[in-house]
Amino acid sequence: MATVSVRYIVNDVDAAIGFYCGQLGFREVMHPAPTFAMLSHGELRLVLSAPGGGPGGGGAMPDGTLPTPGGWNRFQLEVEDIEATVTALRSAGAHFRNDIVTGVGGKQVLVEDPSGNPVELFEPIIAEARLQ
Repeated sequence: MATVSVRYIVNDVDAAIGFYCGQLGFREVMHPAPTFAMLSHGELRLVLSAPGGGPGGGGAMPDGTLPTPGGWNRFQLEVEDIEATVTALRSAGAHFRNDIVTGVGGKQVLVEDPSGNPVELFEPIIAEARLQ
């Protein structure tokens, strides 16, 4: 059951579902409208909303400003083999913001969903950096 929920604004909810479920192992929980879907991955619930998709997360602010995808905030997915994961994603046409870098706790890279939202893929190299 999900214990953390993150909302991403996406330009195309169907394309985002294809990316997250088809490439990153998410499961579709619900997709009740073209402008909204809810996915899950372990304890993470990912809520997808299209800009201007009515009231709720994709709705306009009081001044009319619409939310937009992108930025630098992101969630992190732990992977067992980052090189193999990157190779598979590149073969599927995924866009990366950078190449794999190694930090003090592990290796990481930023892949973008179809709307340009970043997802950090992380392979721990020390036990303390592992989720479990």
